[in-house]
Amino acid sequence: MINRRLMLGVMAGLGATVLPVRVFAASSTGLKPGSPDDQGKALNRLLQKASRTGEQILLSPGTYIVSGVDLPSRANLAGIPGATRLLYGGAGSFLNASNANQVRLSGLVIDGASQPLTGKALVEGTNVSELVIDDCDFTASTKNAIALYGCDGRIERNRIQRAADAGIFASQSSGLEIAANHVHDCGNGGILVFRDAQGPDGTIVTNNRVENIRADGGGTGQNGNGINVFRAGNVLVANNVLNKCAFSAVRANAGNNVQITGNNCRDSGEMALYSEFAFEGAVISNNIVDGAASGISMVNFDGGGRMGTCTGNVVRNLSAIGPYPADAPGFGIGISVEADISVTANLIENAALYGIKLGWGPYLRNVVATGNVIRQAGTGIYVSMVDGVGSAIITDNIIEKALRGGIIGHRWMDAVTGDLARQNASGNSRLIVERNILS
Repeated sequence: MINRRLMLGVMAGLGATVLPVRVFAASSTGLKPGSPDDQGKALNRLLQKASRTGEQILLSPGTYIVSGVDLPSRANLAGIPGATRLLYGGAGSFLNASNANQVRLSGLVIDGASQPLTGKALVEGTNVSELVIDDCDFTASTKNAIALYGCDGRIERNRIQRAADAGIFASQSSGLEIAANHVHDCGNGGILVFRDAQGPDGTIVTNNRVENIRADGGGTGQNGNGINVFRAGNVLVANNVLNKCAFSAVRANAGNNVQITGNNCRDSGEMALYSEFAFEGAVISNNIVDGAASGISMVNFDGGGRMGTCTGNVVRNLSAIGPYPADAPGFGIGISVEADISVTANLIENAALYGIKLGWGPYLRNVVATGNVIRQAGTGIYVSMVDGVGSAIITDNIIEKALRGGIIGHRWMDAVTGDLARQNASGNSRLIVERNILS
């Protein structure tokens, strides 16, 4: 619980004002800043009263210790940005909205005080038809900062830091937009868009800044991602800036029709941009990746991953060193694809292992690599040539300074051809290699 003596020493005793239609005096509500007592019950009474009349509650600057706050339908709770602080009192949940509509929080500092949470987050929403959280500060959560289930609405312009788990966790969403937030210094994830089972979701994640995301929970990819889409289809992840994520900047797992476009990704610990496992219809385009263990991956044909385009990306400075010992073939790959995918007009530079990897073992079908520029790679283009692979076209690429060759056929890790870029033909009717320039 909050230390009463400490709170008395650091908080000014200011009056509470409720706007705009009716002024609720502190004496009539029992709610006032600076009190060392938990005022959750008083805030609940005020919220219920304002909900019945549709009025907004505007809290004066100061600190209010509260817990167990239930946000009813038509709740509209506002403060002065950076000055009105709700501090978790440690009794039950913090702020919770369930089976409600038109719930709005704005201009509040929501501080978990690093105390154990009964619920899943500082703010929880379940089946809220229109939830808006705008221009708020979140800090010091021992779990998530925001956790939503079955919600519609907007989470925008918030500043979220020091969540032990994720900044924003949204599951089973219906028309949710997550935009222009700054999420940083979180323990296991930045922005998570999940579903219980694979299906359409439609969440829009745009113009956020996500940085310094750790993977305190361990694992090989379930934690440590800036933006993580899991089983959620028809999701748009666009124009975000993502720096220093322990694993991926953007990771989509089993998400159909996911678009990852226009993101700027720097210093990712593992694969910067991922579309993996049981996906169909992914688009990864016009992103910048600078610094990662590997760049872009659209793989797992063995698990149903197929169909997409990888176009117009700049991918550079890829290391062979990752956050765990890698399975074969290893880290240091610019772009990896396996089935029913076109790789066009990308620029890859400084890839320690392969610039572009087409297939792996028998997992290659209907891939095209054309019009790409690859500079300073271990091998320019890897193409799988084990028995039973499908068709591939490799044409009109420029490959410069590839240490082990421009285009090399492989059986798993073993090179089994000479440089097909120099031969300008493969001798295989299912593999076309033409008009590539090697220097």
